[in-house]
Amino acid sequence: MKNLSFFRLAAGLFALLGLLGGGCQTSSGTIHSELRRDKLAEMDAAIQNAIAARQCPGGVLWVEHNGTSYHRAYGNRALVPAIEPMTENTLFDVASLTKVIATTPAVMLLIERGQVNLDAPVHTYIPEFTGGGKETITVRELLTHTSGLRAGIDSRSGWQGWAAAIQKICHERLLNPPCVVFLYSDLNFILLGELVQRRTGTPLQEFVAHEIYRPLKMRDTGYLPATSRWDQIAPTDMVDGRPLRGIVDDPTARRMGGVAGNAGVFTTARDLARFARMLLNKGELDGVRLFKAETVQLMTTVQTPTNIEARRGLGWDIDSDYSGPRGDLFSASSYGHTGWTGTSLWIDPASRTFVIFLSNRSHPDGQGSVAGLRRQLGTLAAEAAGVDRQRN
Repeated sequence: MKNLSFFRLAAGLFALLGLLGGGCQTSSGTIHSELRRDKLAEMDAAIQNAIAARQCPGGVLWVEHNGTSYHRAYGNRALVPAIEPMTENTLFDVASLTKVIATTPAVMLLIERGQVNLDAPVHTYIPEFTGGGKETITVRELLTHTSGLRAGIDSRSGWQGWAAAIQKICHERLLNPPCVVFLYSDLNFILLGELVQRRTGTPLQEFVAHEIYRPLKMRDTGYLPATSRWDQIAPTDMVDGRPLRGIVDDPTARRMGGVAGNAGVFTTARDLARFARMLLNKGELDGVRLFKAETVQLMTTVQTPTNIEARRGLGWDIDSDYSGPRGDLFSASSYGHTGWTGTSLWIDPASRTFVIFLSNRSHPDGQGSVAGLRRQLGTLAAEAAGVDRQRN
């Protein structure tokens, strides 16, 4: 394997060529009249600049306002072992977006159907989740990251498998009492994935495929992508000298077999746009109703207690330290989420706009960062949709 400094240099040269108009690997964007062309051009430039600065090898953008959209691919999806151009149909490991496009909607369907009570103790559904105050933690507190559990599972013991992960979490000690602080935690959503399996008797990946992705015609979305599609996937980190491709980047989800409530879903920008459109339509898309309107309202409005500064919905981020994709202009009623691999989705019902940016910023060496780019794209998307400071 050649060393990564060579590939980083190659990435920079390819990005520079793109900025000079000499062969940047992009697809043509589609511009609609309800989106400002000048702001879309600024979004293009922001992404190309990030690629040139080696913050990500490439990405796919999707901006939609009032049903009209702009979507485009930029840069490359792979740099090692060979350079491959990014395409709009690239599949991305969306990391923690899994929490809001798989686990949260699965739990909300069960709440809507009366199979789960939002304010019931978690041990009602997972009886072994008790001890040290854990027996008071509710489903709501898992969904809002106010359970008091720490951020992640201890990986030093060499555990493997879904059952081992649940067992370890059930033996966790709380860092804080419930509803005292907001602490973003993968443990909350791993437990929620277990809750879905126990209440339905169906593996999480099968439940979301049948109950969410199939009705919404999200044909490219799911856990454990078939090996026949791995060439279409944007690789992430290097492990044992090779980039992860078709295998989830998140170490905990990987130890659990590639399926977990916190990470593991792969999708495309087009599929994710369908999911966002359903939420803007209050639970319905193309004549198929997935949720009641009041269910969408419940999960996308503030559910954290007033003593906690961070404002979170059920699963969804509204206003916290993770809210960069909101930018400077989207309304206080907007919501979204990010993923560690370089993915983000932000939805603004007030202006009927959403912005998706999917990248594999961790490829090939884990040194990329799109945090600043996400905020910039959020602001520009709002401006492209005609949102201004006076309206907010």
